This record gives sequence, structure tokens and C-alpha cells, in this order.
Amino acid sequence: MNDFLLIFRRDFNPGENQPSPEKLQGMMKDWQDWMGGIAAQNKLVDPGNRLAGDGKVVRADKVITNGPYVEIKEAIGGYIVIRAESMDEAAEISKGCPILTIKGNVEVREIIAM
Repeated sequence: MNDFLLIFRRDFNPGENQPSPEKLQGMMKDWQDWMGGIAAQNKLVDPGNRLAGDGKVVRADKVITNGPYVEIKEAIGGYIVIRAESMDEAAEISKGCPILTIKGNVEVREIIAM
């Protein structure tokens, strides 16, 4: 078994209206159900975290800019770490991710030990 990082991305839209409390509660339940299913299979290694929308970017020339996603239209919203037999299995697990219902995407990356 290998560990895989699932990175949740979606279009960055700073002017976007926030969902209603009811919709937000439904979205949270979808995430809990999906992650609970992964945990029930003993494949959830790290439940991850959501990421704040603001941050800083430190570049090679040591210049610090506001960001972190000034140059791209997608924002990373969070991540989890799962365990799977293969990249294909990790991608299949990702197909159930609730971010896909709001036109987001999941980047699947194998974690290589240092």
C-alpha cells in the first residue's frame, strides 16, 4: 500500500456569494460521508485540513508577495492523505469527492518517502 495526497482545487472567485447555512451544512455532510467511507475501509491516513484563502508566496529571489494564487485561476481549498494499492485506486476513490459537484477537481499525487 502507498500513501497518496489528494489536493482539492476549484476556480478562485473572490466575489462569490457564500452558500446559505443550510447548503453549507449539506456540503459538510457530503464531505463527512465521503471521508467516513474512506476511513471505514482503513484507507484514511490523515484527514487533512481546509486552507485559508489568503497567504504569501516566497519566490527564488526572496521577494514575498501576497497570494498565494495570484497567477492562477484555481485555488487549493484543502487536502487529505489516503492509502491505496495504486495511483489508479487512489484516483477511483477521488471520484466520490464532493468538490466535483461544484466543478472543482482533485489532484492525486503519490507521497514518496525522503
